[in-house]
Amino acid sequence: MKATRISLTNFRSYAQAEAAFADGINVICGPNAQGKTNLLEAVYMLAGARSFRTRFDREMIAFDADAAAIEAEIWAEGREQKLSIALRRGVKKQIKLNGVRRTGTELCESIRAVLFSPDDLGLIKDGAAARRRLMDMAITQLRPGYAKALSDFNRLYENKSRILRDHLGDRAMMSALGDFSDGLCRASARLIRYRASFAAALGELASPIHREFSGSGEELEVRYKTVSTVTDPSAPAEVIYSQLLEHLAAHEAAELASGQCLTGAHKDDLEIFINGRSARSFASQGQTRTAALSLKLAEREIFLRDTGEYPILLLDDVLSELDGARREFVLNRIGGGQTLITCCEDEQIVRQTGGKVFFVEKGSVREGN
Repeated sequence: MKATRISLTNFRSYAQAEAAFADGINVICGPNAQGKTNLLEAVYMLAGARSFRTRFDREMIAFDADAAAIEAEIWAEGREQKLSIALRRGVKKQIKLNGVRRTGTELCESIRAVLFSPDDLGLIKDGAAARRRLMDMAITQLRPGYAKALSDFNRLYENKSRILRDHLGDRAMMSALGDFSDGLCRASARLIRYRASFAAALGELASPIHREFSGSGEELEVRYKTVSTVTDPSAPAEVIYSQLLEHLAAHEAAELASGQCLTGAHKDDLEIFINGRSARSFASQGQTRTAALSLKLAEREIFLRDTGEYPILLLDDVLSELDGARREFVLNRIGGGQTLITCCEDEQIVRQTGGKVFFVEKGSVREGN
């Protein structure tokens, strides 16, 4: 799968721009704050119509405009297809594939993308939310049912949290608490099964990549961590649901006292170990970068294994932060699919990739020589 051409209208810093991408590596150069990441964001939108930078579509519309549009020609499912995403303030976005309306979930069945940005270098040392985001972004594209389960979970979690926070003296709110708690356990059980499967695949594929990448045979291990009463996160959903109810019963009083939701998948995590030690606590800066890169390269391999095609790989200004050996390793691993790389006019990166070059400046895109 690949994006062969993209056209932007009033998208972020682009009043009007167009780019025709090569099948392999595409290098997007330019000074900071000129729109390179905006271009990658538009390409990422083709895979599920979701941004990796914001939850709100309105933030992708240019300040002086009421609407924005992304139009693209893509190669997916063995044929050329046309895709459009229309954004308008106060109106739900409109997605069309070959002129037929689609949902974001349906779009994921046609085209997928894996992103690696500077924020992802914090995957190892940051809090659990960063690693849950990794799982959510990947699984949403791979498993259509996951997006619905995650949406249900978020809605139930927000409602239950509001009741726990504001319930004092409100009998109507308290009467609804049981239903929201039960629904949250059921939605959590679905998420846990999806996440456990993804975590197992991520660990399996990241371990050999990291062993080679580190240059010293370091062993990377990924463990999925969820609610303590869940003994087997890959068990049937009903089994996990029952175990979540056990946890809920034990923490019901504590939830009311603290005003916080204590049972559910909202504190799930991926625990990363290097040579048996917690990477978050003990990894050096070099080990941290190597582990984060290994996880993202493994994510790309999961997409290949599950779909039979490489996803579009988006590398947002990360190669310039790597030393020569790590940069060389990444470049040697990204063949076989389409890749878009942004950099700040680093001639060495351009020479090393040998890809098609684009220059971005002040909201315009032009092809290089």
